[in-house]
Amino acid sequence: MRTAAYVYTGWHPIAERDTAFHPGFTEWELVRACTPRFPGHAQPKVPLLGEYDDTDPAQLGARLELAHAHGVDAFVFGVFWCRGKRVFEQGLDHGFLGGSAGARLPFACMWANRMPRRVLPVTRADLPVLDPERFVPSDVDDFVRFVAMLATNYFARPNYLTVGGRSYLSIFDSTFFVKELGVDGVRTAIGKARAWLREHGHRDLHLAAIEPNAETLRLVRAVGFDSVTHYVLLPDWKGPFLQDYREYAVLRASQWASFAERSGLPYMPSVAPGWDASARGADFGPARPDKYPWSPVVTGEHPEHFAAALRAARAFRSPVGGIDDPLVLVASLNEWSEGHYLEPDQRFGHGWLEAVRSSR
Repeated sequence: MRTAAYVYTGWHPIAERDTAFHPGFTEWELVRACTPRFPGHAQPKVPLLGEYDDTDPAQLGARLELAHAHGVDAFVFGVFWCRGKRVFEQGLDHGFLGGSAGARLPFACMWANRMPRRVLPVTRADLPVLDPERFVPSDVDDFVRFVAMLATNYFARPNYLTVGGRSYLSIFDSTFFVKELGVDGVRTAIGKARAWLREHGHRDLHLAAIEPNAETLRLVRAVGFDSVTHYVLLPDWKGPFLQDYREYAVLRASQWASFAERSGLPYMPSVAPGWDASARGADFGPARPDKYPWSPVVTGEHPEHFAAALRAARAFRSPVGGIDDPLVLVASLNEWSEGHYLEPDQRFGHGWLEAVRSSR
């Protein structure tokens, strides 16, 4: 099984965040400012290779090449799109594709169908976890335009990732997509997107639904998805504040087969080296809110435990098959502000990458 790591392209300033925060803001400010909030809390997360601007092909390329040399076969870049508006696109378009790595390393796209947060760190506990203004509206025509943009800019490249000979594309909030367009609307949108690809000489899609909820899970096959997977499948979001890595990694692995059985689609497992979004939330002390980004925190993470989770993922065979070349998804290469990353840190050195190599 090939290993594909998600890439968060939020490590450069953008106009929207300059306006919401201050000129030049990036989440590196959150990462370096985070302090321990309970005894033994492993904060701050400090990148061994230093902070970087992911629009710089030399800086991003060096990190991607290092990961690839340790066994990360492909990279899945989040693509933020809202009715033609894009943000963070320069991490992919310039930082990756503008350098030598972008001409060779396999890559794919994930529709990050959310807009970036306007307040970081989150300071109010009385607001919803997901501000309605962050939702990304779509419709049939918009989805076809989105897929056409991806095909023109990315699918057509010789190093674009395929599964079963088809261009791999995943949708981050598949539940919202299905709820917004409805079953008939999604089926029509996916069908028309496939028709556009065919008519314009492109490969067909392999479309993966990420994190469908229980209701959506039973619908994804009927509307035209090809597989199910997750972004971060590690913590129990309604569980205790502190959760042990080994315990929850084993629990999540035991659930993989059920996603295939309930959806009627192949399941491609997702693993993560950790989870701790403390950097994205203000420090409330013991009165911390019981919701994202304050809870939960996964503790006891270690490259050895991550390697064991990767080996379990590689050994997994979906009870609903049909994919000869499935993926293991890893969240993520570099989401430092949520505490899941493969890039070297001061705590474990190159340990997370060595875990990828040792699990092969």
